[in-house]
Amino acid sequence: MSRAALVYSEVGLAHQTPEGHPECAARLTAIRHAFEAARLDPPSIAPAPANRSDLLRIHTEEHIETIRGACLSAGPYEDPDTYMVPASWDAALLAAGGAIEACKAVLSGAADNVFCAMRPPGHHAEADRAMGFCLFNNVAIAARWLQAEAGLKRVAILDWDVHHGNGTQHSFYDDPSVYYVSLHQFPHYPGTGRAEERGAHQTTLNILMAAGTPAEAWLEAIENRVVPELELFDPDFLLISCGFDAHVLDPLADQNLRTEDYARMTRMVKHLAAGRIVSLLEGGYHLRALGESAVAHFRALQES
Repeated sequence: MSRAALVYSEVGLAHQTPEGHPECAARLTAIRHAFEAARLDPPSIAPAPANRSDLLRIHTEEHIETIRGACLSAGPYEDPDTYMVPASWDAALLAAGGAIEACKAVLSGAADNVFCAMRPPGHHAEADRAMGFCLFNNVAIAARWLQAEAGLKRVAILDWDVHHGNGTQHSFYDDPSVYYVSLHQFPHYPGTGRAEERGAHQTTLNILMAAGTPAEAWLEAIENRVVPELELFDPDFLLISCGFDAHVLDPLADQNLRTEDYARMTRMVKHLAAGRIVSLLEGGYHLRALGESAVAHFRALQES
């Protein structure tokens, strides 16, 4: 059995959004309860806050200060869907830093792979703008840490959240050392991620899924397009932007994945980067489907 570990912190519960908002603290509670119901008690990795130099590899100084001010004042932010309270600052730093701690654990051999059940999510966050529930781009920050601090040459990011990760794409669009792959519903929020958007070095791959696409099309795309592309790229490390909102029950999209499909997709990519994988929670807004899908994904990570 693979030594899969979990990054989780109760601090993520304190990042409060208004009642009825889909990106809510109950998402983490649903995952924790699903793990308990499945009798999963994995090794835990404590997150540490990202430092300013970690953030500055992706975000501007102005963005960092704007987010800090918006959090601490609980003031309005320009994106109407993205909310902040004072506790959001610590939660956001831990979500980004937790991804880094997960990478450290894999590189040191303390874990074979890691799932980060942290919030707020990250893949919509641009260099200078929070949006789509995301404050800092956790997966992009982890990718740059792997290169700047761990000395890795090539990093792959696989994003199967149902929404395109515009912030992640923009972070690496002209960079041949990071291959970004996104499968997402299109047209849909945020409106980016067209098939012709390949990047300056053809290291961006967007696979578009129309509303109502069957699950088998997602699985075939992983097997026949994503895996061959990433095998050719030969990454030193794989990061997964692990949204569960392409689930058939999710209220924010119109796709048809079921719980076991997340395990199947995970198994398809586990051999990449010699199995050095860190996955980060992104979307997933039907609480039962989110919890059960997270369990399925984690169990697949545990498989030898």
